[in-house]
Amino acid sequence: MKDERRRIVVLGAAESGAGAAVLAKKEGFDVFVSDMGMIKDRYKKMLDDHDIEWEEGQHTEEKILSADEVIKSPGIPDEAPMVQKIIAKGIHIISEIEFAGRYTDSKMICITGSNGKTTTTSLIYHIFKAAGYDAGLAGNIGKSLALQVAEDPHKYYIIELSSFQLDNMYDFRANVAVLLNITPDHLDRYDNCMQNYVNSKMRIVQNQTADDAFIYWNDDPIIKNELEKYDIKAIKLPFSELKERGSIGYIEEGEYKLEEPTPFNMEQEALSLTGKHNIYNSLAAGLASSVAGIKNEVIRKSLGDFPGVEHRLEKVTRVAGVEYINDSKATNVDACWYALESMKTPTILIIGGKDKGNDYEPIKDLVKKKCAGIVYLGADNTKLHENFDSLGIPVRDTHSMKDCVAACYEMAEPGMTVLLSPCCASFDLFKNMEDRGEQFKQLVRSL
Repeated sequence: MKDERRRIVVLGAAESGAGAAVLAKKEGFDVFVSDMGMIKDRYKKMLDDHDIEWEEGQHTEEKILSADEVIKSPGIPDEAPMVQKIIAKGIHIISEIEFAGRYTDSKMICITGSNGKTTTTSLIYHIFKAAGYDAGLAGNIGKSLALQVAEDPHKYYIIELSSFQLDNMYDFRANVAVLLNITPDHLDRYDNCMQNYVNSKMRIVQNQTADDAFIYWNDDPIIKNELEKYDIKAIKLPFSELKERGSIGYIEEGEYKLEEPTPFNMEQEALSLTGKHNIYNSLAAGLASSVAGIKNEVIRKSLGDFPGVEHRLEKVTRVAGVEYINDSKATNVDACWYALESMKTPTILIIGGKDKGNDYEPIKDLVKKKCAGIVYLGADNTKLHENFDSLGIPVRDTHSMKDCVAACYEMAEPGMTVLLSPCCASFDLFKNMEDRGEQFKQLVRSL
């Protein structure tokens, strides 16, 4: 008798792929996992423990193109030859989050934006846990949503969503959608067309109903423009830095205030996160927590004692009167702008990496104002030389973290700050942005 189980193929076997495979197997699908690279041992063990067939270092075409549906890792671009073949054959491609959403009725709190996602997601999770809520952390950070749905279910999921994850989401519904901002990022994956990227981010509101909430930054010109195109059913909860028409979350006379759903205020000084960008992150997190019915006193305490996120404006140490800060998570120009904006002392800026079609104009004024030196760190620094050499600030050219930290140590004087805020992806010299940040911290601590 022919096996009638539908066949699911998972492309990419890291956190999201391995988790999706486990859930698919649990739900009775015929599952095959294929990764063009090498699969980490812990994911191999997970797949083996669940008796799931896998391959690495190749894509076996006949095994993949026999799929009824493909779950694709967000890191694999649509231009990949195998993905093109899947599309040509008309096989539906979804993301792990979309797949997981089919098998749970839990409340989904979803956060996207070009900057601040990880901090805001982590802060919301911190507040939910402090309130005693049964919450899981998923998406771009935390454990695979699919794996949690399969083996460790929660009533609430706090999910950081990248544009790549949103691209392959269709029926998934965010009960609370948070859109922090939209600035140019990853344009290399969107045919260098900003509108394509914007459309991805706006997918977070698809399928929302009148029972849901949409939290967004009121002053973002792109979001403002997009809102007119959508018939948004969800309750709108806009926030802004200062009190203005329409905003229900803002700072007024040194007070952090939320007008709805429950009036709330606290001293801005008491917020654990500092810098302008973190005002937005704290407002968004407060609104999302309040919507979920968390009490004011828990929100107040949690906004005050949140420890922050690794690789995001993370203070490493002081050496010879110089403060070293790891902001390796700043993989686009906008993130670097926020980091520079929060600097209080003359700064040596470390910048460079895999350029994603960056326009450096927006940070040049801040660089002139705040920087006492610039250290380029990349396999190819040509574009950085073209953009920054003419500013009249001392620059150094480096191609490894060791040389970079040595150059910073030479350039920095007591009372200065060395800031790793690279504006770029890390894949030219490092495994990922975490590896870049770890190498920086290790070398700085051994100075």
